[in-house]
Amino acid sequence: MRSEPAASLPLRLAAIGGLLFLHIPLALIILYAFTTEEKSFQFPPPGLTLRWFSVAWFDRPDIWGPLWLSVKVAVLATLIALVLGTLAAAALWRARFFGKDSISLLFILPIALPGIITGIALRSAFDIMSIPFSTWTIVLGHATFCIVVVYNNALARFRRLSGSMIEASMDLGANGTQTFRHVILPQIGSALLAGGMLAFALSFDEVIVTTFTAGQQSTLPIWMLNELIRPRQRPVTNVVALIVIAVTFLPILAAYYLTREGEHTGGSGK
Repeated sequence: MRSEPAASLPLRLAAIGGLLFLHIPLALIILYAFTTEEKSFQFPPPGLTLRWFSVAWFDRPDIWGPLWLSVKVAVLATLIALVLGTLAAAALWRARFFGKDSISLLFILPIALPGIITGIALRSAFDIMSIPFSTWTIVLGHATFCIVVVYNNALARFRRLSGSMIEASMDLGANGTQTFRHVILPQIGSALLAGGMLAFALSFDEVIVTTFTAGQQSTLPIWMLNELIRPRQRPVTNVVALIVIAVTFLPILAAYYLTREGEHTGGSGK
C-alpha cells in the first residue's frame, strides 16, 4: 500500500498557527482563573492561587441562580428539540412531495440566520401575542436552533437506514410503535444522543437570542457578560467561564465520538 504524502512545511505551519489562534484565548481564560490579581489582568500573572474557585463556590450566591436557569433552559430546549427534530426528520425522510427541499431549508434556516435576527423576530412575536417574558420564552428561543441540530443528525442517520428493515418488521406483525422501538430507535439512538448533547451545549452558552427573550432574567452567559461590563472580581468570571468551557466541551466531545461510531448503520443497503 502506498502511504499518503506528508504535508508540506508551510501547510503544517499554517495548521499550527490556526490552532494557536483558536486556543490561546482559551488558555488565557484558564490561566487567569488562577491569578492572584483581583482588579486587573497582567501577563504573566503575579501569582497563582485556587482562592477564586472557593470564592465562586461559597461567597458568590449570585452565580447559582443564573447557573440553575441555564441548566433548566438547556434541558427543556433539548427535550423539545429531540421530539420535534426527530419527528420532522422522520417525516421528511419517508415522505415524497413537491417542495420537500424548501421545507427542509426552512428547518435549517434558524441556525443559519444571525442570532440577532432570530432574537428580534422572537421578541416581536412575543410582543404581538402579549406573551410575558419567562423561562419558557427563553426555552422557545433556544429550541428554534436546537431543533436544527437534532434534525440534521436524525435525518442523516435516517438516510442510512434501510427501508427493507421497516418493511420486514411490518411483515412480521409489528405495529408502528414496536417497529420504532425495536428497529428504528436502536439505529438512530446514537445520532439522537449526539444531537441532544450538541443542542444542550449550544443552549447552555447562548447569549444573543437570550438577550432578546429573557426579560429581566439572567442566564449564566448573561451574568458573565454583565460581570465583564461591570467587573466585581475579574478572576471569578474566569472561573465561571472555565466551568462553561467544561460543560459545553464534554457534550461536544461525546457527540463527536457518537456520530463517528455511528457512521455505518446496520442494515443500510446503499
